[in-house]
Amino acid sequence: MNPQTAQTDCPLCRDDGGLLVLRTPLWRVVRVTDTPAFPAFYRLIWNHHVAEFSDLDAAQRLACMEAVTGIERLLRERLRPAKINLASLGNVVPHLHWHVIARFADDSHFPNPIWGEARRPVGVLPAAEALLALDEALANVLSQ
Repeated sequence: MNPQTAQTDCPLCRDDGGLLVLRTPLWRVVRVTDTPAFPAFYRLIWNHHVAEFSDLDAAQRLACMEAVTGIERLLRERLRPAKINLASLGNVVPHLHWHVIARFADDSHFPNPIWGEARRPVGVLPAAEALLALDEALANVLSQ
């Protein structure tokens, strides 16, 4: 993170925002670990504190969306989810970040959003080793 653009009251300026998978000069990818029912939940977080996608210049917007696309492609290839959810809300944390979430027809909330009401109990979740392997594959794909 760039100290000149960091905001002391912003949680995404203060820390990584999840389990760090990869950091580049522009952005970082983390796996979100505070929602255990959704283990294939990643965030792409812009390193500099900006609130909106339109705060980026054209090259930065392209780099951001290419990375989001790379995450989505790998999750689709490796996990074969029913759907990938992409979201850039920022209502609670106004720091540019994208949620990339693999969704499965039998997950606890599907087809509701993960922040909505559960429809069934949480099912079988992947082992920690499988998630670490997914993180590693993601870091390799995005580093190319």
